Amino acid sequence: MIIDIINKKRLGKELSYSEIDKFFNAYLDGEIKDYQMSALLMAICINGMTDEEVFALTKVFIDSGEVLQFTGIIDNMVDKHSTGGIGDKTTLIIAPIVSACGVPVVKMSGRGLGYTGGTIDKLESIPGYRTDLSDEEIVNQIKNIGVVVTGQTANLAPMDKVIYALRDVTGTVSSIPLIASSIMSKKIAGGADKILIDIKVGNGALLTTRKDAKELSRLMIEIGKIYQKEVHTIISDMNVPLGYAIGNSLEVKEAMDILQGKETDNNLYDLCIDLSSTMVSLGKNIDKSDAIKEVLEVLNKGRAYEKFLELVKAQGGDIRKLKVSDNLKYIKAPKSGIISKINALELGKLSVSLGAGRISKEDKIDFEVGIRLNKLVGENVKKGDVLATIYYHKDFKMPKLETIFDIS
Repeated sequence: MIIDIINKKRLGKELSYSEIDKFFNAYLDGEIKDYQMSALLMAICINGMTDEEVFALTKVFIDSGEVLQFTGIIDNMVDKHSTGGIGDKTTLIIAPIVSACGVPVVKMSGRGLGYTGGTIDKLESIPGYRTDLSDEEIVNQIKNIGVVVTGQTANLAPMDKVIYALRDVTGTVSSIPLIASSIMSKKIAGGADKILIDIKVGNGALLTTRKDAKELSRLMIEIGKIYQKEVHTIISDMNVPLGYAIGNSLEVKEAMDILQGKETDNNLYDLCIDLSSTMVSLGKNIDKSDAIKEVLEVLNKGRAYEKFLELVKAQGGDIRKLKVSDNLKYIKAPKSGIISKINALELGKLSVSLGAGRISKEDKIDFEVGIRLNKLVGENVKKGDVLATIYYHKDFKMPKLETIFDIS
């Protein structure tokens, strides 16, 4: 039966709901081994899935656990998810902003996939920050402060949790059906009324073409309709990193800089304003132009940063103990000119080699390492200028500059 299902998908045939249900639940129960599930995931990655298969897989993921209910507690709750990108720390910024605008946010995030960092990994770089809140703690916190950012609860789509970890280390991260089922099962089980999906596209993202991004958008909107969820998508560029920082503690620090108004002139700030205002518009049923005004007001008056500190404290974190490595190396410009390109994927690979990401499921992340860009695309540089600062603990191979920066 197990081999029959693997072979059926290897040959590009459609699996029934029963076959998907039995195979994935057998894996969750420990009856199917990692190598067998890896084989099926690779067959899915290569041959794809029909819409009906994706709907079936999403249902199996949702039904593997419980669905949070906020009816009567919170109305018009809005959730957001990103498909992941290099330097993507948007959740750390927009969740406090949106909550400070009066729209409740319960965000259940994941760990890093491939070369893209995970929100949970970033938050766990804050000593004491808990990402394992129970259902009861989530409900109490959303009632008390209006924002929660945690990992999946033990009972929320537990099947996705184990598949997610396996995909990360088996080369099956970029499958559109698997991405859609993973994201939407968590969002639906998380109980939000309205869902905003930030679909990253480019060489530093899971998806590299707009065609694939549009297909993923279509698929997630269709899944939302089945469960009476209002799904909106934004397709954003990931050919260059978001902001300056890549690496867990470094990205938390940059998120704090954005919230305190220290960084306002880069792609990260612009995207966060777009995402936040869209969420506020959805949550309050107001025009986006009015939502932008509210977003800028809570930022400029410091209320968004205060909400971030409130969130960290509520989940046990001590932001004063956030640390980055003291060991630094520098990538310097070999000539003068204008930076015409920064390769996000190569920076993602470098961050993983430093220890900021995982190569195997068992790897522990080094929260204190990473990369801080000193220059962005379009900036003038002189020979000898520092283009990027590398924070490290262990030995690593310094990349060739031309693989990351183009200077013309």
